[in-house]
Amino acid sequence: MKVASWNVNSLRARLGRVLDWLAREKPDVLCLQEIKAQEQDFPATEIRAAGYHAAVYGQKSYNGVAVLAREPLEDVALGFQGGPADPQARLVAATVTGVRVMSAYIPNGATVTDPKYSYKRAWLARLQTELRTRRSPGTPLLLCGDFNIVHRAIDAATPARWEGSVLFNPEMCAWMDELLASGFVDTYRRQHPETRAYSWWDYRRLSFPNNDGLRIDYVLATDELAARCRAAWMDRDERKGSKPSDHVPVVAEFDDWPSGRE
Repeated sequence: MKVASWNVNSLRARLGRVLDWLAREKPDVLCLQEIKAQEQDFPATEIRAAGYHAAVYGQKSYNGVAVLAREPLEDVALGFQGGPADPQARLVAATVTGVRVMSAYIPNGATVTDPKYSYKRAWLARLQTELRTRRSPGTPLLLCGDFNIVHRAIDAATPARWEGSVLFNPEMCAWMDELLASGFVDTYRRQHPETRAYSWWDYRRLSFPNNDGLRIDYVLATDELAARCRAAWMDRDERKGSKPSDHVPVVAEFDDWPSGRE
């Protein structure tokens, strides 16, 4: 079973790249972030023709998330299921052959003094509550997405430049620590404990040619599912070529699905 997560930075602008990647890599599940389209503008016909079902939570011009899967999607949930409605489309969940899959686009936060950072902190607190109160006991869970968090210095090419920012500060690192301690595994870091590799590069300052990137995109798995993970990587080649997203797909492969499907 192959699972991937990709902030495409506008699905309409990069639909061709996504369809080519689906045809080439054939993931069983692909979580998308920043699709920047409302549900009625989602390219459902093209995605279905590629062999995928889709659960979509869209928003005009900004944000937007989706889960694509070869198998039918069940129990689709858009946004947070408790408390006041979130005005931004940043979370969608669905069950794929017995595994709960969540695609999350965590807010960036702008600067630590900006109200957007307060929104980020509140959003993360709500996500923790969602995971704690809505997670079904015994159901394996994948939490995939653009977290906009650098967990450790190894996850940044130039960590000193990012220290104290909304992406890399003690509060954000502690939040990731708490999330992982609650029963999640960073599939890439388990497979590659000492590797410096990145999932995002700024469009400016020749960041990609200089490999001046950040690892801010994750495929996290609950313990019982993570034990089946046999490989994890980032498809760096997707940052090359014409009009790429600034993020690349992050991928994890599992020996089997808890339902027994391979």
